[in-house]
Amino acid sequence: MQCAMEIARALKNHPQIRLRMGVHSGPVDQVKDVNDRLNVAGTGMNMAQRVMACGDAGHVLLSKRVAEDLAQDKLWQPHLHELGEIELKHGRKLGIVNLYSGEIGNPNVPEKLKGASRQPAERPVRFGWLRLIKIATLLLICLLAATTVIILSRHRGNYLPSAQTLTSPAPVKETSVAEKSIAVLPFENLSHDPDNAYFADGIQEEILARLAKIADLKVISRTSTQPYKSSPDNLPQIAKRLGVANILEGSVQKSADKVRVNVELISAATDAHLWADTFDRKLTDVFAVESEVATKIAETLQAKLTGAERNAIAARPTENTQAYQLYLKGRFFWNKRTGENLKKAADYFNQAIAADPNYAFAYVGLADTYVLMPFYAAGAPRDC
Repeated sequence: MQCAMEIARALKNHPQIRLRMGVHSGPVDQVKDVNDRLNVAGTGMNMAQRVMACGDAGHVLLSKRVAEDLAQDKLWQPHLHELGEIELKHGRKLGIVNLYSGEIGNPNVPEKLKGASRQPAERPVRFGWLRLIKIATLLLICLLAATTVIILSRHRGNYLPSAQTLTSPAPVKETSVAEKSIAVLPFENLSHDPDNAYFADGIQEEILARLAKIADLKVISRTSTQPYKSSPDNLPQIAKRLGVANILEGSVQKSADKVRVNVELISAATDAHLWADTFDRKLTDVFAVESEVATKIAETLQAKLTGAERNAIAARPTENTQAYQLYLKGRFFWNKRTGENLKKAADYFNQAIAADPNYAFAYVGLADTYVLMPFYAAGAPRDC
């Protein structure tokens, strides 16, 4: 929350930067990427993103859980204003609280929430004595548990998990999985030229991005699926670990100005093919392929598509195929996360911009690269 406040204060001097923030507390999972680095994902982060999505520019929105913890401190209480229980994506309901003061935040009710059924109406968050007693009891239990663990560890070291155990993936829990959920596994590069690996990665990422625009679908992030890059055999186990009911596998073969894309939509529970197709197209039609795949998946899983979502997944960000390929190369090296590869990514993004100065995604890629460069000793922060 201190971080959110510092960002909000700094943005007062930069009104052209329209930013919203969402804060939630909850579980996260440790996931290894292709470079064997640990990253984080999970329901805690997903819920924070959905809280953020309820707001407009300037809003700092909190889940009720976070707000109640903050309300213990009287300094926070006057700035916490409850918006009521809101239905988020996939029917999940969550209490939302607006944080604002005279210096920071947006005091207006978010546009998305106007007219919505909200109970109770906006009011400051209170922190009652009953909750204080509950928290005091919980803290006492935690203290007793910690004391017990310390005593046991002095006598028998095997009562405590090792560092290796702490960093290992948590056991898979049996949970209900939404039927309209999907993970897009990394696409296989079938081109004779191994340098075309960037194109297979790019097609996977673009299809995933289009699916993510469909609100009625639960789509797992690319970071979570990257560990399963090499033709996995046990799809039901992978689906269970990722928390999805369906898996999309695919392969890409690029030759000169032609491309072949094979896709298979599989039901994880039965290992049955729900839909499969092969697209033989010219590079100029690659956006149409990505759009057709996303639309067909939505139809097969019976996901509702609004008019705006149909337009979003059918969009062509550029008409310049050379710029598009340069952009995909930039993303390919950007995802590798090393100083040298970030420099390569910046070079490809700049080439994409030169090929099409109106290609917005190329500017986004360049900005993403400049943000990361200082963390990998690849250069100082800069504007683009």
